[in-house]
Amino acid sequence: MDHPVVKPRARIGVIIPSSNRMAEPNFQRFAPKGVVPHFMRLRMSGDKRGEFNSFIARLGEAAAVLGDSKCDLTLLQCTGTSMSGGYGGEKTMKDAIKGATGRPALTTADCLMMAFDAISVRRFVFISENHPKGYEEKKQFLLDAGYEILGGSGAGLVSDQSCTTPPAFWADLARQHRDDRADAYFISCANIQAIDTIEELEQELGRPVLTSNQVALWASVRKIGIDDPMPGLGRLGASRLAQTQPA
Repeated sequence: MDHPVVKPRARIGVIIPSSNRMAEPNFQRFAPKGVVPHFMRLRMSGDKRGEFNSFIARLGEAAAVLGDSKCDLTLLQCTGTSMSGGYGGEKTMKDAIKGATGRPALTTADCLMMAFDAISVRRFVFISENHPKGYEEKKQFLLDAGYEILGGSGAGLVSDQSCTTPPAFWADLARQHRDDRADAYFISCANIQAIDTIEELEQELGRPVLTSNQVALWASVRKIGIDDPMPGLGRLGASRLAQTQPA
């Protein structure tokens, strides 16, 4: 008896830090129907990242292993790592993934800039999980990319605090830094519980709210040509890629 072939609409490969506990549940919860995320873990947090060129080599190896699952696109999902090579370094990471898989690639930094383009953001409030040094490194990347940062802060969290701090913490921090001149609010880190604050904060602040797992899932889905509305992801979830972005 013949049976129809069962295939998902798309597969997204996601390379995450070995310590990350939030990207998998977030992607599985908010991915459009028929879009399947596949995950690969790589040691890249803090001193585990190592020297930039050695990390690029390990990234390529991880992408090659994940590539065996025939993903339509592969994403490096770590905000700090994707910005660690400075503005332009994300292209080197993306090239390493594409070289290993032969298919499209993105980094969290790419996804954030795609989201900014889609909803016309040039200046924003920037919040992260980091201590001052890590916060300033991310901030410098964003400034070098041509954005204006109006305010914000790093929360100074360590180790497991990132993924165990409740959503209300991030909502309160955004409220503390409210600035009605901002085009948006960006709450950075792929290992925090910020995604459930998006829609509440957007109503309260009157501006789009972006978080790392939200922008990465949205950009990956849009990049592979799926334009479904993405409930729970705020204004961005109803947006398409900007016309300046390749399909």
